Order: sequence, then C-alpha cells, then structure tokens
Amino acid sequence: MKIGKVRLIAASLMLLTGTATARDAIPIESFARLPNIQSVSMSTDGKNLVAIVAMPNSNNQETGLATWNLDNLDAGSVITPSGDRMKFIAANAMKADRVLVLGRQEWTGQLGGCGEGSNVGATKTFVVKPYLTDIKQQKFDEAFADNVRRIGVGEDMKRCLEIAGTANLVHTLPLDPDNVIISQMSGLSLSGAYYLYNLRTNETKLLFKANSRTSPGLFNPRNGELLTRTQLEPISPGEYEQRVLIRNKAGEFEVHAPLTSKLSERNAVDIVGIDEQTGKYYILTDKFSDLVQAWMYDPAARKFDSEPLLAHPQFSISRLILGAQPSNFNRVLGFVVDGPEPEATYVDPELSAIHAGLKKAYPGQTVAISSYNNEMSRVLFSTESAQHAPAYRLLLDRKRIVDLGEQRPWIDAKQIGEQRWVNYAARDGLNIPALLDLPVGWKASDGPLPTIIHPHGGPWARDYGGWDASGWVPFFTSRGYAVLRPQYRGSAELGRKLWLAGDGEWGQKMQDDKDDGAAWLVKEGIADPKRLAIFGYSYGGFAAAAAVVRPNSPYQCAISGAPVTDLTKLGWSWSENRLQRILQGRTVKGMDPMLNTDKANIPVLLYVGDRDVRTPSFHARGFYDAVKGRVPAKFELIADMPHSMPWYYRHQQQALGLMENFLAKDCGPGGL
Repeated sequence: MKIGKVRLIAASLMLLTGTATARDAIPIESFARLPNIQSVSMSTDGKNLVAIVAMPNSNNQETGLATWNLDNLDAGSVITPSGDRMKFIAANAMKADRVLVLGRQEWTGQLGGCGEGSNVGATKTFVVKPYLTDIKQQKFDEAFADNVRRIGVGEDMKRCLEIAGTANLVHTLPLDPDNVIISQMSGLSLSGAYYLYNLRTNETKLLFKANSRTSPGLFNPRNGELLTRTQLEPISPGEYEQRVLIRNKAGEFEVHAPLTSKLSERNAVDIVGIDEQTGKYYILTDKFSDLVQAWMYDPAARKFDSEPLLAHPQFSISRLILGAQPSNFNRVLGFVVDGPEPEATYVDPELSAIHAGLKKAYPGQTVAISSYNNEMSRVLFSTESAQHAPAYRLLLDRKRIVDLGEQRPWIDAKQIGEQRWVNYAARDGLNIPALLDLPVGWKASDGPLPTIIHPHGGPWARDYGGWDASGWVPFFTSRGYAVLRPQYRGSAELGRKLWLAGDGEWGQKMQDDKDDGAAWLVKEGIADPKRLAIFGYSYGGFAAAAAVVRPNSPYQCAISGAPVTDLTKLGWSWSENRLQRILQGRTVKGMDPMLNTDKANIPVLLYVGDRDVRTPSFHARGFYDAVKGRVPAKFELIADMPHSMPWYYRHQQQALGLMENFLAKDCGPGGL
C-alpha cells in the first residue's frame, strides 16, 4: 500500500467536486465495503506506523495488517492478509518494534459459562484473540499465551481463557523501553490478573490480582506500580459501597473516605493521573456537580482542592491529555470536553500551535492528534466531520502533511447534509439534547420531511456528532429522510440528572422522550407527521419494539435491530459481570413489550444475527411470532452476523437492503 500525496500544510485545500443532490442516494455498497484504512497508530518512538487496511483485489471485503517504517516511508508498507477464518479487526503499534493485532473468527461449541452465550448446548459466536508480531510481520504468536501456562491455572481456566478470555493492553509505560502492562481476564471466574510484560523476552511479573469485588485503578506511568484500587463492600441488603484505596508511603493501601460513595448513587470517581511535584491526584468526578469536572485531590490531607481544576458549564470533562514523551512526561498538556463532539483544548504552547495550524488547514472538520514523537517532528492525526469519513494523516517536520488514506474516499461529502445539536423539552419538562441530521440542501421552505427517530443502544451510552461510523445516518439522509438521535433519559455522559432519570423507565418515560422528539420536529416544520418511523439497534431495538405496542403511536412503522423484547428474561441473564448486574440490572424495569403484544398497532421489521450472543435471536423471533397476526411484520435472521460491528460486507448489505425495502413498501399504507 503506497502512501498518498505529500503537501505543504499552508497549501490551499481542493474543494470536493460533484453533482450530488438530495435525490442521489448513496449506494448500499458504499457503506457495506470495508474502510480503506482504520485503526491507525504510531509507536511512541515515532519509528513505526500500523493500520488495518482493505486488501487490494478483494473488493473491500477482506482486511490486512499494514506496517510502515517511518524512517523509509517512501518504501510503502508490509501487508499481511487475514486468514480464511481469522480476520484482523484492530491493531496497535507498540515499542520494541512490536505490533499487537486483534483477530476475530467464527466459533461454535459449548461455552460452559465462558463468556456471553448459553451455559448448556452449543453456541454460535465469535472469539477474539490478540496476536503479537514484529514490524516485518514475519511471525504471529498468540499474545501472552505463554503466560497462561506459566501462571499454572487449572484446565477449566485454560479452556475458558482459550475460548472467551480477554487479554488486553492496559498501559504502554512510555518511558520503559521493554515493558507494558497487560491484563488477562476469565469469563468463568470473573477474575483477572495484571502483569508487567516484557515485549522482548515475554517474561511477566504479577502486579495485581482482581476479582468481582476489587479492581485496579491508577498504575504509576513510570514503573507500573499500582497506586490506587477500588473495593466493593456490602453495607446493607442490596446496597454496596465503592471504596477507593490509595497506596501510602509504607506501601499499604488505605481507604479514603472523600473518594468513597454508594454504588447506587453512581458517582464517577476516576483517578486519571498524579502530579509528581505535589503528590496530588487528578480526578474526574461528578461528586460536586451534575457534570464531570477535573479536580485535584491531596492524599496526605485527604481532601479535594477548594475549586475544580477544570469545569465546563454545559458538558463534562472526559479526559486530561497527559504528556507521554520524555520532554513533557506526565504533564497536563490539555483536556477534552465531552460536547456534541469530543473537543480537545491544548494548554501546552507547542501542541496548541500545532493543533491550531491543523484546524486552519482543515476548516469545518474535527482534528484529533493521536500521537507524536519526542521532537514532535512526526505527528499522527485524523480529520473528520458529519460529511467526511475519518482520514488519517502525518505532519512531518511541522511543515508538510502526508495523507495516509481516507476510510471511505468513494463517498462524496456533497451527498451528505447538515448536522445540528439541538435541545427540546420532554412532556415533563426535562431537557433532552439530540442530534439532528438533514438531507443535503433541505430548507424549511421545502416543506416537512419523512423522518426517522433513531435512539442509540446501551442505553447507558450516548451519540456523538461527526461521521456516523455505523453508516446508518448518512444512508438515510441521502435518501431524503431527516434523522433525529435523541439523547433520552437514561443516556450516559451528559449529566447524572439525565442518566439517573432513566432508571426503571424502560418503555415508559424513556420512550416518551423519543415520541416527544418526533412531536417537536413536527412542530418545527421539519417532520411530516404522516411519514414518521422509528429505528433502533440493541437497546434502540427495544425502543422500536416498545413503539409497536404503545397506544397512540406517532410512527407509521418500526424497525427493530437486534432487540431485547422480553424484560423478564433479560433480568435473568443481564450480564456475567456481577458489578454490572448490581448497577444496571436493577434499573431494567418498565413496560415489557412481550407482555403487551396484544396491543401491537404498527408494522414492524425485526432482524438479528444468528451469532449474536448479546441480544439472542429469541427476543426478536418471539416478538415477531406474537405480533405477526395483528400487524404486518417481518423477521430476518442474518447468517453469521454478530451483535457489534465490524460486520462482514454481506451483513451490512443485507441489513441496509431490508430497511430500505421495508420503509419504501411496508411502512404504513404507502411507505415512508
């Protein structure tokens, strides 16, 4: 794979050309094809670059691992294709000329409690394994596999780690030339171990043993020593306390009351760094505000500073940007605000100037700096917007840019319309933020549009502006639909008030928020009340199924992808993780669609993958069987599709085709 063109940072940008109009639907193939390039990273020493690429001559249906030597960039990349069964899905450039790559493959067999899926009988699923190779890709070894043998686990644990164990890179320890921190977790025992791992010798040193009640917090970025940990303790029937412990000078862990909270209160207390000059910790917390703020905490005095280090009036602080090179190691270089899109602000003069120059070169796009070398002569960054799929670029010597590639260069930005961050009031007065995407060129004078209400999954999640990685939003808007993504109550990371308001309100007030978004669009003259539909996936699929059985539906039809429809069965099998069962499982209450199928009143399309173990197909199939005699209904089981993306070409092609045909032919009397 050859590198793209080189150009001066000050050079003017060529405008995209084309004749796209609102009537020019972007073909399904454009979203089904694999991105040309993704998962791009640069080693901390700035020597190597790694990415997952679409293999040439595969019609963008097969992935490969690509590596570049940045000292000889013009030589191009070394590429290894995925195997017949195992497909590369992500990669990470590491130090010591090593590369960590994730491969995924289909697997059918008896899980026996290892990972998501049935405890009895055979389960169709996928397994994901990490592999280590070098920059020349001469040999691929299953990452950290030798460690399982060395630590002497039992046969059951070995089998569980083989099938569904997760080995993760926890910390790169950027100043250490040889070692990283890894974790190895078992779905069988819900336990895990954290190791110092030598990339050159494969030797390991145990740092911490975790279980369902204790987990590590902050590792010292210099040497890997564990500085903080979290302990879960029962304090009354059904109530737990989340205690934060900090290592003292004698090496003992002590509970710090100011950092402790009841688990049911769901306060964020995330220790993200340490100020080496004062010994104070950087903590992201919402203990003092509805939003997450950055605070300094003094472990010696056991108190927070009198004022936050960083706060934003409308959005949370999601991250502190800490230096990872010898010249700026562990210094606060900037911060990220969790706004409509994550927005980085740099307080470091060098990075601030570089970031400002890049934003000037790419107006209207979000510029994200992902890594740089010590001299900042090599800076890896990406650009994207609602109209532009992510593109990856290198800034060399602070004056010229190398285009590494765009994810989807075949999509013309002129085919994608405007995106807005909006707010509307729910019927009980709660403010609901949302993302609104409109077809290209639409004006209010053109009249109201066919509209899709598109709730996100989770539900403890949120949507971000910019390019929609699923492809669903531009797929719809290029076909003339307006798309509203409501951040309904129960959505996370937009304040505790909004988040907690969703507890026990599945299919009730959470559902009102979606309907109220539709009503607001009608009132604003954007949506045609006779051409409204709802489409969601995962929890969003639940919301679509709930819309089918709620009275006085504002929608002409619903599309429910990989839904949960039976809250009773969901409560039995919410999660293999004890903490998640305690936290989220008890909030899953409300209107159960499967108990209300006799009230079905609008057409519905349901689809799910047969390798989906997150929301198994019995949810969609059972709902379909119960409503098909009452309303027009369709059900599709998609072969070999997992719950989460990335999907195969045929999965996206089939799912998008189903939705397109259903909306055109089966959504209400005349289609949407």
